[in-house]
Amino acid sequence: MSKSHNKKRNVGIIYEQLLRTMAQSLIDSDQEKYNNALTILRNNFAKGSQLYKEFRLFNALVKTTVDTDALATRILNEAHKAAIDSDSAQLRKEKAQLIKEINHTFVDASFYNQRIDEYRSYATIQTLLNDWRRGTDADLGRVASYENKVCGWLMKEKVSETLDTIKDDSVSNLSVKIMREKFNSKYGNTFNTSQQELIKEYVFSKSNGKTEQFKSYLGELKSSLHAELCMYSAGCNNQVLNEKMDKVKDVIQELNYATVDDEAISRFLVVSQLKSELLEGNDE
Repeated sequence: MSKSHNKKRNVGIIYEQLLRTMAQSLIDSDQEKYNNALTILRNNFAKGSQLYKEFRLFNALVKTTVDTDALATRILNEAHKAAIDSDSAQLRKEKAQLIKEINHTFVDASFYNQRIDEYRSYATIQTLLNDWRRGTDADLGRVASYENKVCGWLMKEKVSETLDTIKDDSVSNLSVKIMREKFNSKYGNTFNTSQQELIKEYVFSKSNGKTEQFKSYLGELKSSLHAELCMYSAGCNNQVLNEKMDKVKDVIQELNYATVDDEAISRFLVVSQLKSELLEGNDE
């Protein structure tokens, strides 16, 4: 990836950095900074905005997994069409406004230096989206190379370990079994991916004594839950659904993980499920 990539104008990277800022603010008990980051997300990534549409393209290309080359090519073609059909002038304007708000709100330049694990993937995708919009003026060799990379990612299985398959030298199979059965007895055997990841991290933190690290994980999860609902509700015209979302957002704001125990994890599991149900309802 070229070192000249402008990460400040990369929608995927900026979104992740805002979530990281919110999570760290929760850990630091800095409610004002948390609210500022949330306001920026809500105002700039509202459903219907060009930034929101660009963000959805990132998600589709980074997180989707398919079984065949034909399906990967189809998704790539659909993304290509969506990128070309977007309002490029409005997108540039929205990106400029987003950067302006971030620079004005977070004077510390380190905001843009936050490490993002999927940086290279996001950089490749943003470059590809930009090249698609340039048409024949783009570097066609780079376009072909990056399209091939993205197809490879789409074909690569995104491993999401279940509670039955996770393994770690420091976590016994008995520990996992006991924890799984404990939560199954309360919620049934229908955990979504986010819930399974939460329980997995909880089991590891208890066995490894990494409580503070797990609190950081919970902070990021809380920020993500709240931000996603705020973004969706901003573009939702269903009054009943919005009222339900407002109630869940209030519950998320009250989530406390100063003490990490089964009760705290139970509350996160419930909110995670409610968020999934509400967003599914909003997509119908």
